[in-house]
Amino acid sequence: MPYATVEHPPTSPAELAAALQTPANFGAGLPDPDDPNLDDAEFQQQIDQAWQTCDRLDLQTDIWRGRILRTVRDRQKRSGDGRGSGFLQWLQAREITKSRAYHLIQLADSADTMIAECDLEPAAIDNFSKRAFLETAKAAPEIQKLVSQAAQSGDRITRREVKQLSDQWLAMSSDLLPAPIRARAADGQLPARHLAPLVRELEKLPASHLDAIQQEITAHPDPDTAKMLTSEARNLSRYLEAAARVQSLQRGAVDVELALEEALRLDCLNTTAELVRQATTLEQLVAKLYTTWLRLNQLSDRLYVETGASNPCLRSLLNSLEPLIGDTLEVQLDEAGEHWVRLRWLHSDASPSA
Repeated sequence: MPYATVEHPPTSPAELAAALQTPANFGAGLPDPDDPNLDDAEFQQQIDQAWQTCDRLDLQTDIWRGRILRTVRDRQKRSGDGRGSGFLQWLQAREITKSRAYHLIQLADSADTMIAECDLEPAAIDNFSKRAFLETAKAAPEIQKLVSQAAQSGDRITRREVKQLSDQWLAMSSDLLPAPIRARAADGQLPARHLAPLVRELEKLPASHLDAIQQEITAHPDPDTAKMLTSEARNLSRYLEAAARVQSLQRGAVDVELALEEALRLDCLNTTAELVRQATTLEQLVAKLYTTWLRLNQLSDRLYVETGASNPCLRSLLNSLEPLIGDTLEVQLDEAGEHWVRLRWLHSDASPSA
């Protein structure tokens, strides 16, 4: 028998139990798709309302499931062997994965924390979409308070609202932005949506690279400059991160900072950053290729020992793989056999290479 859907999801176990006692028609409240007198705007509005009701109910249900799972887990900890095996058996009996269970527990913990620390009324959770609530739960405490205040006042909270409030807080509070820029963000002269991405990129940079960007945004406090500096900071962080990992640069005694200055002067930082990033990728691929080649040789040696002339098919398999096993690695790139890659392994204790 179907059970009742509710416009405002229950916020306590008693309300939840009462709601489940009332049979209901699940189709009630939905617009008739064949109604000729219903215009598109009204149809969409009714659909959105029905969807939001399901969204709220889904969020409340998951929060209560998390609380239930948390209660079972804590009970099992006290009465079990202390390793959580009882809780895992409980989950298995109900076909609930461990990752799903702890995701719901984390959701319940976040809801209870926001209710306790952000003065969020339980009923105000209805104003969140599920994804918006999850985004808020992962945000900084200051952002949680801002979003909770908006929800408490009755505003509908979606991921867009969470992002807007997060951007505003970041643009007005980050010490990485000069005080005049934070003031412009506070009074709306410089939109937070342009400054927040810049702050996030500046957070990745060492202090020695911040001054020039801060001076530039102070001298030209406009959205275009903020976008340009965001791109520059992103390329700068990519360059510095990749350059620190490229072994070839360390062996070549390259002055990474001076190379960076030249790239900035020639306005080719993006190309330089991508070059270094690709060099990092190639070095990692070569290292993985070498370890895979060693493993392939070990397996082929083992199989050769475990087989003999009475196993011609296995010997044929080993012979066919010889181009991959020998010191010269050969790989055909096309079906016609016109293009090949040949790599020869040169083993040296001083500088192993391929």
